[in-house]
Amino acid sequence: MPTITNIEDLKRIYERRVPRMFFDYAESGSWTEQTFRENTSDFEDIRLRQRVAVDMTGRSTASQMIGQDVSMPVALAPVGLTGMQHADGEIKAAKAAEAFGVPFTLSTMSINSIEDVAENTTAPFWFQLYTMKDQDYVGRLIQRAKDAKCSALVITLDLQILGQRHKDLKNGLSAPPKLTPKTIANLMTKWAWGIEMLGAKRREFGNIVGHVDSITDTRSLGTWTAEQFDPSLDWGKVEKLMEQWGGKVILKGILDAEDAKMAAKLGADAIVVSNHGGRQLDGALSTIRVLPEIMDAVGNDVEVHLDSGIRSGQDVLKALALGAKGTFIGRAFVYGLGAMGQKGVTTALEVIQKELDTTMALCGERNVADLGRHNLLVPEDFGGRWQAWSSNN
Repeated sequence: MPTITNIEDLKRIYERRVPRMFFDYAESGSWTEQTFRENTSDFEDIRLRQRVAVDMTGRSTASQMIGQDVSMPVALAPVGLTGMQHADGEIKAAKAAEAFGVPFTLSTMSINSIEDVAENTTAPFWFQLYTMKDQDYVGRLIQRAKDAKCSALVITLDLQILGQRHKDLKNGLSAPPKLTPKTIANLMTKWAWGIEMLGAKRREFGNIVGHVDSITDTRSLGTWTAEQFDPSLDWGKVEKLMEQWGGKVILKGILDAEDAKMAAKLGADAIVVSNHGGRQLDGALSTIRVLPEIMDAVGNDVEVHLDSGIRSGQDVLKALALGAKGTFIGRAFVYGLGAMGQKGVTTALEVIQKELDTTMALCGERNVADLGRHNLLVPEDFGGRWQAWSSNN
């Protein structure tokens, strides 16, 4: 077993072990990937205030997210194709999250189905919904999540139109992989992954295949999916989905203070400040850079979470200190899953929790609830260099 000291260690193993198309799927953004890069690099502009001669005993990273007790304010984000990163990937990630005491969020575009995850876990998980044109399918999907006792619905708002990700197009991304000469050559170097996938419960989209009559093969699945994202989604439709669900709702994909206000007005239990990991609108600001403005706008009206760019416990601390009540990790847990399966997800969570705990102590705090802007050194222009121009400018 290699010594794992940070998330980057897991990423290196992950890259060696997983087929290139699935590595690139996780480790890429849209167009020039500017936003994808800045999601992580902008965290580096924020410095930490070291404090000394403070009692560091009795520390705790425990908190709550939407009223749910968590061992630390970190949830596993919804990531499509997780079951292609490792055999039965969604099941393994959900089991690791349950054992660690953090929420797991299942993607609509998962390989393992809602029912698969429910059958293999005991703790309620969250379900992420993409809004699609097929209203009958969406209604049945919501009911399946209810039947599985999912405790929250995470509605993704920033994928009405699919952003172009050059690597996915060039790799011919599909589940299962299409056997082209290029793909076969790469798969021959990933034999351990291939052996495990032979025993996987599923190798296609489990929430779709078998639930849509028109899908008969991989090609029809791809066509159906590409045509289903709903470009007409508006706040009225979001409100109807919330009413249809009837339980706790998290609205994901908020990157603007005005949108945050609208989400709070609708009565969302939480919002996720997110740019889809830099995979949608390239050129958008990083989530950590827009977080202060959003907190100033709605901090007392709705619970705010943040994703996109978190690779360490220090990143988690910075988000919490700027006002977020929770964070989501996507790529960080995928690195662990692809590297070492369920144990790798646990390792990723352990790394992040240790970094969060140690950094919190060296900043002079003993509880994550006490973190605030007083723990940070933030550039004066960190959130103010950018201005939205009106028609009068």
